[in-house]
Amino acid sequence: METIELKADIRTTSGKEAAKAMRRGGRIPAVLYGADTDAVSLSVEVRDLETLFRKSGSGYQLIDLVFGDGKEKKQVMIKELQTDPVTAALLHADFYEVAMDRKIAVAVPVTTVGKCEGVEMGGVLQIIRRELEVLCFPNKVPENIEVDITDLEIGDSIHIEELDFEEGVEPTAEGKLTVLIISAPQKEEEEEEEEEGVEGEEGEEGAEASEETKEDASGSEE
Repeated sequence: METIELKADIRTTSGKEAAKAMRRGGRIPAVLYGADTDAVSLSVEVRDLETLFRKSGSGYQLIDLVFGDGKEKKQVMIKELQTDPVTAALLHADFYEVAMDRKIAVAVPVTTVGKCEGVEMGGVLQIIRRELEVLCFPNKVPENIEVDITDLEIGDSIHIEELDFEEGVEPTAEGKLTVLIISAPQKEEEEEEEEEGVEGEEGEEGAEASEETKEDASGSEE
């Protein structure tokens, strides 16, 4: 994984008004922390952060965070990014310092490959887990986890224990965790439910007719 450099400044101000003034100037407040790192208040250029996202194409980009006089550098990843719910503007960034010799837990997106037989026959691909959490070194984070669905038929499913992970990458989940399934077409399910409903109604009508016959027979005896 390529490392991208991002410049940051030490932040000495705090509070909502200071943050607003910072955003008006094209910067956002940020914080750096880690397992062995004391929290440091920072600020970064919004434009630089947006450029980083365009270059990386990954939510777990390894970043060389340069701050202070430019001589100090920390290898980090973005832990959390706050955005405005209406405008989607960047508001705040949390950076987490990583150790290259220590594995981290990350959520990796699931993607499918191949032309599925079951889908060709009318089945529906249902991805139950769109992300899977894995443990890996910071520079070995996979872009995605590919699942080959070519030979799957209607009713088939894929569990996490059936997947192949890259060397050094291991899932945190255990047991038969379902990742995806090829379900039957909805129309067939609805038709089956309708047939069951008709059979149930016929059974009820038969039972009612039987009760009426018994009542008639009882009346004739009298």
